[in-house]
Amino acid sequence: MSAAPSDFVRGETAPARPAPVTVTGPVGWLRTRLFDTPGNILLTFICAALAWLVLEPAVRFLFVDAVWEGRDRGACLADVAGHPVGACWPFVTAKLGQFIYGFYPEAQRWRVDVVFLLGALLLVPLLIPRLPGKAFNAALFFAAFPVVAFFLLYGGGLQSFAVSWSASAPAALAGSLAEAGQRLGGAGEGSLVVAAAAAALGWLGAAVAWLASPLFWLREVIRQSGEPLWLDVAATAAGLSLVALWLGGVRALAKVLAAFAGLALVIVVLGLDRGGLPVVSTREWGGLLVTLVVSVTGIVASMPVGMALALGRRSDIPLIRILSVAFIEFWRGVPLITVLFFATYMLPLFLPGNFTMDGLVRVLVGIALFAGAYNAEVIRGGLQAIPRGQGEAAAALGLSYWTTTRLVVMPQALRHVIPGLVNSFIALFKDTTLVLIVSIFDLLGQLRAAFSDPTWATPTTLFTGFAFTGAIYFVFCFGMSRYSLFVERRLNVHRRR
Repeated sequence: MSAAPSDFVRGETAPARPAPVTVTGPVGWLRTRLFDTPGNILLTFICAALAWLVLEPAVRFLFVDAVWEGRDRGACLADVAGHPVGACWPFVTAKLGQFIYGFYPEAQRWRVDVVFLLGALLLVPLLIPRLPGKAFNAALFFAAFPVVAFFLLYGGGLQSFAVSWSASAPAALAGSLAEAGQRLGGAGEGSLVVAAAAAALGWLGAAVAWLASPLFWLREVIRQSGEPLWLDVAATAAGLSLVALWLGGVRALAKVLAAFAGLALVIVVLGLDRGGLPVVSTREWGGLLVTLVVSVTGIVASMPVGMALALGRRSDIPLIRILSVAFIEFWRGVPLITVLFFATYMLPLFLPGNFTMDGLVRVLVGIALFAGAYNAEVIRGGLQAIPRGQGEAAAALGLSYWTTTRLVVMPQALRHVIPGLVNSFIALFKDTTLVLIVSIFDLLGQLRAAFSDPTWATPTTLFTGFAFTGAIYFVFCFGMSRYSLFVERRLNVHRRR
């Protein structure tokens, strides 16, 4: 018995279908991204019109009608040029040194160039994942480079080293205790309790001095030698070498000796044992130099502060948790301008009378603590995203709390919050312009100072200067943004193929 043909079975050849719409190449990209629906077509034309209205005048001002050569304001005036005048780029050319170095002495500006070059040579290999030697490179950038940069930018030399510095602390403490005891005894004459307290302070100061007497003796021996700096460095190297050999073995000893060999090379090259380079006060720094110093120092210093505060806020110890919460909420509750004013004008009032701190250093400390409080909350969000099972699995393997945090929890938390951290870094980089409030001239401050020069007073000078500095800020911020996207894609493990 034969089966009857079904109604749904085609009895003839199907007609040829049209070729598929192009979805690759420039035409396909335009079709799928900009002109795929009537609504998107309308939005495309609206955005194109708005972009034309904004970009056409900007391009005409910055390039087409711009003045590229000239020695003074006369070249940038409309009645002299005979046509509409755009950007006055000779103004930027004439003030470029001021924008980069500030009031740094012209004969010493090579030192700033060397710092920029060293920073780039050490930072670029850190940003390229496939290059080897990351640990050594990081040690150079985060430990050695700041020291070298300080002596290059500020100048000066070294008179002593760690042994003398270590002896100064207990000496100052013993002297402070003895002085406090004497003042207390003089203020409370006739009182047995006050006399006992004054005597206790005096005895405590004497005990501190007695315990540190070997260190005082070694410091005197070093001072009386012909080469006190080199003897101090040698004594420090010997002490740290013994500690490294005892705790870490031969490998740790080799690292300590290599570090001190590099230190000796820096001392010789910069002449730190002979007074070093001429001192350039931070009041003479300015421009892009100050912007990079403040932003890089704030970014680098705020990260360990933020991680410590984030861990402290999640601690099971009530005192640590309360102090961390109080610190974070205090610094997040005041504006950065207030922090800068406090660090510049009020912080010296809380320091001992014989202790001074440079104005730029006070600003760096305030910015680092301020940014650290914000980074703490960003990092805490990443810590909360880590499942509890991660820590439990590490504990089951016998790992300690700090090992678990360092190798398991914190790397994953930081990977989760890369966008938030980079957003904080970009905001901090732009907020460096607020240091002008406390008379520190960064890039924007030097620009505003350059506007006061009557030689370049034209109607377009103001817009030219702001366009130039805006381009510099955009390049740095956009570079940080794009690199963060690259790091996100590289660390996005679940999308790897």
